[in-house]
Amino acid sequence: MQNRYSWKSYFGVLSDYQQWANDRLFAALGGIDRALLRSPQGLFFGTIHHTVDHIMLVNRLWLARLRGEVVAVDFRQLTYPDWDQLIEATQRQAEELTLWLEGCPEDWFDGQLDYVSSEGEARSMWMRDVLTHMMNHQTHHRGQISAVITRLGGAAPEMDYVYYKREMEGYMEIIRDDQSLNGSATSPSSLE
Repeated sequence: MQNRYSWKSYFGVLSDYQQWANDRLFAALGGIDRALLRSPQGLFFGTIHHTVDHIMLVNRLWLARLRGEVVAVDFRQLTYPDWDQLIEATQRQAEELTLWLEGCPEDWFDGQLDYVSSEGEARSMWMRDVLTHMMNHQTHHRGQISAVITRLGGAAPEMDYVYYKREMEGYMEIIRDDQSLNGSATSPSSLE
């Protein structure tokens, strides 16, 4: 029998992956002089700091839309001028999305989202397309930042999804081994 993800499980895993990849990005950025984070680096949003702020703000905007809320955003301004607060907010936003998705019913992922764009236009998208955009948007900008890290002499973090999956599978093996040694059941529900 073939295991198949539901949309809910799929996007729950991808949302968790975003947090994992952000952790690696922020660790790599920890080795970069803080002044360089705010200096022009040729990114669409100019600086690394502004690009990370943009990632967080876009996630905030789309999560609000998914919840049926309206939030005003200004991509030209920094929402979090303090770097440490920005990292916290970005990770908190990613965790909030993961937890929120866990609470959504399975059929929600087959629905459509009607929303008003940043330009004031009425739009509609499938929920799974919105979520795919949210996940890819983060990956896109993390890739840009990773290129700047290497240009600045830092080591590019390994943020590929395959590394995330290998790490998670390694954790699951450890849990299964521990449960086998303790005589515990190893059903999927016992691993949650």
